[in-house]
This record gives sequence, structure tokens and C-alpha cells, in this order.
Amino acid sequence: MEIKILDDKKSKLIIEVKGIDHTLCNAIKSELLSDKHVKVGTYSIRHPQISIPQMIVETDGEESPRMALINAVQRLHKNNSKFVKEFLKEIR
Repeated sequence: MEIKILDDKKSKLIIEVKGIDHTLCNAIKSELLSDKHVKVGTYSIRHPQISIPQMIVETDGEESPRMALINAVQRLHKNNSKFVKEFLKEIR
């Protein structure tokens, strides 16, 4: 995975994330939108076979977009770890 910062302002962040697709982008988007300081949390993939996804995060200024994105990814990781643990427990 490669991350390239395209725009980094006080309340707006746009990054390209090479190596991910709609699945991970949607999960991150959902987590971003659960943050009360995030005004815009979305992504764009212009062409599914040749484009690099762009994540767009805008906040109200109370929290930096970079921290909002980091926190969203950490929450997603925690939730997925919990899911894996419970799933393995039930399947065995």
C-alpha cells in the first residue's frame, strides 16, 4: 500500500491510496462518517481497473482531517480484530 498526500489543509485532506479497492474504502468511509467532527468523509475511484482511490476528509476544524482518518482506521482495525476473534471462537 502506498499513500500519497494530494492536499493537506487545516480542515481538508485528500490522499491517494494505491493498493486498496471499494471494500476497504467503504469501510473507512463509514468509520469517518461516525465521527462528529467529520463533515465530509468519502472516496473516489474514477475507473475501477486503472484508477488509484482518493480519500477525501473534511472536518469542522475541531479535529484535523489527518487525525480523523487515523482514528477511523484504528476503530476499523479494532472492530475487525474483535470480529475475527469471535468468528474463530464460534467456528471451532
